[in-house]
Amino acid sequence: MTTRSTMAGAAMLAATMGLGAETTLAQGQPPLSAADSDPVKMGWMVGAPPPPDKLILFSDATMHRFPQTRWSFANFRRFMPSSNIWRGEGGAAPLPRAEREDIDAVTFQPLGRTTTMTWADSLQANYTDAIVVLHKGSIVYERYFGVMNPHATHIAMSVTKSFFGTLGAMLVAEGKLDDKALVSTYIPELKDTAYGDATVRQVMDMTIGVKYSENYADPKAEIWDHVRAGGVLPRPPGYAGPTSFYGFLKTLKKEGEHGQAFAYKTVNSDVLGWLVRRASGQPVGDLLSERIWQKLGMEQDAYMLIDSEGTEFAGGGLNLTVRDMARFGEMMRLGGNYNGQQIVPKAVVDDIRKGGKTSDFEKAGYATLPGWSYRDMWWVSNNEHGAFMARGIHGQSIYIDPKAEMVIARFASHPLAANGNNDPTTLPAFHALARHLMQ
Repeated sequence: MTTRSTMAGAAMLAATMGLGAETTLAQGQPPLSAADSDPVKMGWMVGAPPPPDKLILFSDATMHRFPQTRWSFANFRRFMPSSNIWRGEGGAAPLPRAEREDIDAVTFQPLGRTTTMTWADSLQANYTDAIVVLHKGSIVYERYFGVMNPHATHIAMSVTKSFFGTLGAMLVAEGKLDDKALVSTYIPELKDTAYGDATVRQVMDMTIGVKYSENYADPKAEIWDHVRAGGVLPRPPGYAGPTSFYGFLKTLKKEGEHGQAFAYKTVNSDVLGWLVRRASGQPVGDLLSERIWQKLGMEQDAYMLIDSEGTEFAGGGLNLTVRDMARFGEMMRLGGNYNGQQIVPKAVVDDIRKGGKTSDFEKAGYATLPGWSYRDMWWVSNNEHGAFMARGIHGQSIYIDPKAEMVIARFASHPLAANGNNDPTTLPAFHALARHLMQ
């Protein structure tokens, strides 16, 4: 028998899983457009207190439900504990401006379609919240939508992984972390888990055989147990599972063999975060401040979402401004050199740009990413421009095109999580703009 409490629980589950838009689409109802879901237009969280129908909460998971996400993605610190990433005492590294008026009219053909679309239309199609385009180090295009502005932070989702992957690769280059060593060498607590016989390199390139699903449309996927343990999602009544990221890692079992195929699983990033913390002897937020934020000359402090033990969410907890995200991308485009100093060893950047094994990657079956590979938690296109990316669900992106001397940093709040939903309009738009800027 279906009771009212069971139905309420199911509704809570759907909201908790961020499945609001998926459910709507399954019922044949398209989600609200970018214009109609504009968070300012909808009046979220306005009032003292806001009226009940405009209130967004952590406790009932409305912060994870579309269209509320168009507001909450820019306000995660209001819902969850976090640690600060200090920008330092120096001035911000300048971003020269050379704005162009011809970019909105750039056209491209979305994947799988016969019609064309303009750059301006693609921003709406992908529910863009903020975007900066750099060409030869200068801002040529900058737009903000909804509640975003130049000093506002936004959750970067899995773009976070590429920051952690870069830190890990730096520690490997310095000899502080041996990528050939077993994970259990640094984290003996994981000896009897899926990671007991895995190498650091296999973690960094996500070729781990672990029982863990990243299917965002599946309410039973382990990704949801993972983020509940870390406090990113509310826990249901009577919850008796792990209450920290490290606690969850200790429960993971092996499935398949390591080193055989690329398998994108957020849990690997939290293992890497633990490795980085052990090898460096520092909280990762402090390490990011010391190694990246202060040296890059970021405009604003950033922050990391943390669990009940103060552990940073390495899989997706970084919140920063879009300009600062563009600075990081520009540093990577320049081989790790920025603001008058070598911040990341050039050999590290070169190794990332070469990518991993395409034969490992193709086994994952990404229809929108043929010929791509993965290295140090960066996505490598292997296209004629040598483009590589940091990617996060709902459309977060750093796209670096070395040949075109272009960097795109974008925040978005697409109603569907998986990037396969926005890739058909994102990837050809980015490549078309690169070709346009090269003319």
